Amino acid sequence: MRGDLIRILSLVEEKANELKLEGFEPDVVLVGAEAYEFIKAQVNEEFGGDEEVLELSGLRVRLLEELGKDAVVIDSKALGHGGARRFRVL
Repeated sequence: MRGDLIRILSLVEEKANELKLEGFEPDVVLVGAEAYEFIKAQVNEEFGGDEEVLELSGLRVRLLEELGKDAVVIDSKALGHGGARRFRVL
């Protein structure tokens, strides 16, 4: 559904903006396996096809199965210094 995809993209942008306000440069979204499948289904429903999701709101997507239903927007260069914001996709 379009609303779910918009909600997810809004969350990604919100978390990325929070990091930017703190001086970080977010560049990656780590996505749990369940969250990735949900996002992929939403993107493919909206745009057709059966493509992999490589980017969300201009940030690279990387699968990290242990996150499950969650995702984390990170600044990969400052991950150990507070450069991450987590959110629940489902």
